[in-house]
Amino acid sequence: MQSLGEFSSLWPALPEGVLALGALLLLMLGAVRGERAGDLITALSVGLLVLAALIVESLPDERIIIFSGGFVFDGFARFVKSASFIASAVAIILGRTYFREIKVVHFEYPILVVLASVGMGMMISANDLLAVYVGLELMSLSLYVIAAIDRDNARSSEAGLKYFVLGALSSGLLLYGASLVYGFTGTTAFEGIAAAVTQGARPPLGLVFGLVFLIAGFAFKVSAVPFHMWTPDVYQGAPTPVAAFFSAAPKFAAMALFTRVMIGAFPQAIAAWQQVVVFIAIASMLLGAFAAIGQSNIKRLLAYSSIANMGFALVGLASATSAGIEGVLVYMLIYLFMTLGVFACVLAMRGPQGMIENVEDLAGLSKTNPMMAFILAMMMFSLIGVPPLAGFFGKYLVFLAAIEAKLYALSIIGVLSSAVGAYYYLRIIKIMYFDEVKQSLGPVPSEVKLVLGVSGAFVVLFALYPGPLYSAASAAAKSLF
Repeated sequence: MQSLGEFSSLWPALPEGVLALGALLLLMLGAVRGERAGDLITALSVGLLVLAALIVESLPDERIIIFSGGFVFDGFARFVKSASFIASAVAIILGRTYFREIKVVHFEYPILVVLASVGMGMMISANDLLAVYVGLELMSLSLYVIAAIDRDNARSSEAGLKYFVLGALSSGLLLYGASLVYGFTGTTAFEGIAAAVTQGARPPLGLVFGLVFLIAGFAFKVSAVPFHMWTPDVYQGAPTPVAAFFSAAPKFAAMALFTRVMIGAFPQAIAAWQQVVVFIAIASMLLGAFAAIGQSNIKRLLAYSSIANMGFALVGLASATSAGIEGVLVYMLIYLFMTLGVFACVLAMRGPQGMIENVEDLAGLSKTNPMMAFILAMMMFSLIGVPPLAGFFGKYLVFLAAIEAKLYALSIIGVLSSAVGAYYYLRIIKIMYFDEVKQSLGPVPSEVKLVLGVSGAFVVLFALYPGPLYSAASAAAKSLF
C-alpha cells in the first residue's frame, strides 16, 4: 500500500511520463514498420501531445513538489506546459505535407518532437539546478537531431552542426554557473539557494559570477544577444517546419525556465541579475530591429524578428514583479500564435520549382491569394504592435510593468526599437499589396490552411475577449511569488 501511495503522489509528472512512454512505443512501431508507419506515427504523436496537455489541465490547482524537491507543479507550470505541448503538436502537423514533398519521410521527426517536449516539461517544472540541466539537455539533444534531419541537404546538416557546437558551449556555461552557485550556497535546490541569499545582504562575488554564467546559458536557449549567433543560420538551414518548432515551443519553455530560476532561486538577488537581464533585453531588441532590415530571405528575417521578440519578453522579466511575469506569459503565448501563423505562410510559399523563401517572391500576393495576404499582413501588424491586434496587448503589458518598476530607459528603448522593426514588417506588406505579381503560388495544404485560419483569427479577434488569458496568466505569475 505504501508503494501505491508513493505512486499516487507522482501524478504531477504524469504528462511527461505519458510522453516518454509513448515516444518509446512509437519508436518501436517505426523500427518494425519503417517509413510505412510515417502517417500513423505523426497522428499518434499529435494525439500524445494533446493528451499530455489535457492531463496538465486536469491536475489539481495547487503547488505540488515531488522527486525530493526537484520537480514542482503549480499554476505557472500548468500555463506554460499546456501551450508548449499544443505548439509542439502544431509543429508536427505543419511538417506532414512538407516532408513528403521534399521526399524526406522520416518517422523519427514526430518522435523527436515528443521527446523534446518531455525535456520542455521537465524544464518548466524544474525546482533544482540538476533538474534544470537534465530537462535542458533532453530537449536540446532532440533539437540538434531535428535541425539536421534533412540529411541530404548541406544547409540542414550545417545548421545541425552549428546548433550542436554552440549548444554544447552553452551547456558548459550553464554547468559552470551551477557549480559556482552550489559552491557558494551548498545546495542546488531553488529554495535552498534563495535562503542562502539573505534579504538586503550583498551576495558573494562568486555567486554573482555563477548567476551570470547561468543567465548566459539561458540566453542561448532563448536566442538573446549576445548568444544569438546560431539563430539565423539554423532557421535558414533547417527545414521550415523545424524552424517553426524552434521559434515556438522550445522558446516558450526556455523563457519559462529563465523566469522560474530568476524568481524562484534568486528573489533576494534581484539587483545582481536585473541589470544583466536589462542589458540583454536592450541588446536583443536593438540587434533584432536593425539586423533584419537588410534580410532578403524570409526565414533569416524571422530569425532576427525572434531575437527582437525575446528582448521584448525579457523586458517583463527585468521588472521582477508579478505584473511583469504576467506580461511575459501573455506576450509569449501571443508570440506562439503569431510565429506559427507566419511560418504557416512561409510553408504555403510554393512556386513552380518548389519551396521559395525570398521576401520578393511574395510580390503581388494580394492579387493571387488575397486571404493569405490578409492573414500575413495582420501577423506583420501584430508583430509591430498595432492596436487592436493581439501583439499590441503583449507589448503593452511588458512595457507597463517596466514603467511601474521605474525602468524608464528600458521602456523607451523598447518602443523605439519596435518602431525601427516596423520597417521590415511594413516592407513585406508593401511587397504583397503594391508590387507586381512575379509568380503565382501553388495550392496550400489543408493543415497549413487550418493553422493559418486559427492563428489569424486569434490575432485579429483577441481584443474582443482577452479576459480569460489575462486571468490565467495573472494566476500563473502569482504562483511563482
